[in-house]
Amino acid sequence: MQFTAQEIAFLLNGTVEGDGLAVVNHLAKIEEGTSGALSFLANPKYEQYLYTTNASVVIVNNDLVLAEPVKTTLIRVDNAYSSFSVLLEKYNTIKLHKTGIEQPCFIHPSAQIGDDVYIGAFAYIGPDVKVGSNSKIYPGAYVGDNVTIGTNTTLFAGVKVYFDCVLGNNVIIHSGAIIGSDGFGFAPNADGTYNKVAQIGNVILEDNVEVGSNTTIDRATMGSTIIRKGVKLDNLVQIAHNVEINKNTVIAAQSGISGSTKIGENVVIGGQVGMVGHITIANRSQFQAQSGVGRTISQEGKKWAGTPAFEYAGNMRSQVVYQRLPELEKRVAELEKLIAELTKVQ
Repeated sequence: MQFTAQEIAFLLNGTVEGDGLAVVNHLAKIEEGTSGALSFLANPKYEQYLYTTNASVVIVNNDLVLAEPVKTTLIRVDNAYSSFSVLLEKYNTIKLHKTGIEQPCFIHPSAQIGDDVYIGAFAYIGPDVKVGSNSKIYPGAYVGDNVTIGTNTTLFAGVKVYFDCVLGNNVIIHSGAIIGSDGFGFAPNADGTYNKVAQIGNVILEDNVEVGSNTTIDRATMGSTIIRKGVKLDNLVQIAHNVEINKNTVIAAQSGISGSTKIGENVVIGGQVGMVGHITIANRSQFQAQSGVGRTISQEGKKWAGTPAFEYAGNMRSQVVYQRLPELEKRVAELEKLIAELTKVQ
């Protein structure tokens, strides 16, 4: 794929400064740009590289004032960072565009496959599966019985989707993720053994959800584990049975949400956060990495940190005190010694 500076400027509603016919065929950081590369400059800290880069074209802000001449062609736009992100998305869309059915793969005769679908080699599509148009199922993926997949949804290599699960439109599931495995349900017996409780529910991923690599979302015991519109899950996240995560919430890597917990909208959960089951988290809550959440959070828009998690500002003040504990211990010992000496004098 190659484009001229003029074509890119037209796409971004920008203006060319230099050779409008300069051709680019790949993207690169400005400090690593070579001939044929397209780069961008948004952070002033990197302006020094604009005058030495070998990139053929660089996207810059309209208000950038050059400190010295440049040898590269410039495309001036209102916001270089957002414009470059648009190009990245278009580049990624083109690069990942695939259609057709590769062989060998298995598609059950009862499965319904939409238009312009890609199914990679060694993928398995079970009975009564429905795959929407423009969706992509990469090699080695497994789609179990009666699964519904919306339009423009992508399952990367090795994704496993268990029976009866429902995936919406524009969903992205990265390699190694497992959707709909059994929830952790066991009934204790008097003799100390456990009986498995059948997990007969499913998982629902609504539109525009993204699930990171090796993340697991357990099916409900009954009903559904629900991930609402716009939720983004990082790699290595564990979502237990009957959890509900409301729209536009983001969860970073290695976090775990225990069963039947309800998380509100626009919640931000840092890495390695743990939440107990059967609690409710208010909208717009934010949790610092490694927080341990053991109770319901009912106040909206608050920040939390620590284990057990408590209000963020208070936690920060407490950490200052923790650091001073050895000094405080020494001062207490000195005061005790002084009091003892004063007592003897009396």
